[in-house]
Amino acid sequence: MEATKRRLEIEKRLVDSDIYLSGSELAKEFKVSRQVIVQDIAILRAKGIPILATPQGYIISKINEEGYRKVIASKHDTLEDLEEELKIIIDNGGKILDVIIEHDIYGDIRVDLGISSRKELKNFIAKLSTGNSKPLSAITDGVHFHTIEVNKKDDMTDILKELDEKGYLIAEQ
Repeated sequence: MEATKRRLEIEKRLVDSDIYLSGSELAKEFKVSRQVIVQDIAILRAKGIPILATPQGYIISKINEEGYRKVIASKHDTLEDLEEELKIIIDNGGKILDVIIEHDIYGDIRVDLGISSRKELKNFIAKLSTGNSKPLSAITDGVHFHTIEVNKKDDMTDILKELDEKGYLIAEQ
């Protein structure tokens, strides 16, 4: 299949999907390597298509017109604290869209997460626990930012209150 046609098909699959599609899954479907899919995704993003690359796979960023988004600054020291912080957000109806750190040399480093369920959180924590990788917050003495999305304003209020009570919340924007 020609590259341009494949990219259009990948875009269509992502637009039509409400689930994450892995690079391996797309590579198998289009009979190309995973690296070719990574390059195709980069080209589609450069064209302005809002594709999120998360630990679960690729998905189109669909702005929730009824929802509310807020960027929070938070801090924690351990992997257990990280898990508790994210559980607070999820259990109160939130979706963790990303994690952002401010690096002295590189500036803002942002990674799409797309975590909205306990199952997704469990998989994320398992990857951090079993691999050689550390959370981005380890680079900044625990300080980091999250973009959180909720459907109801009250959910955001509950999230912020509980994060503050636990001592994780530094600021909100």
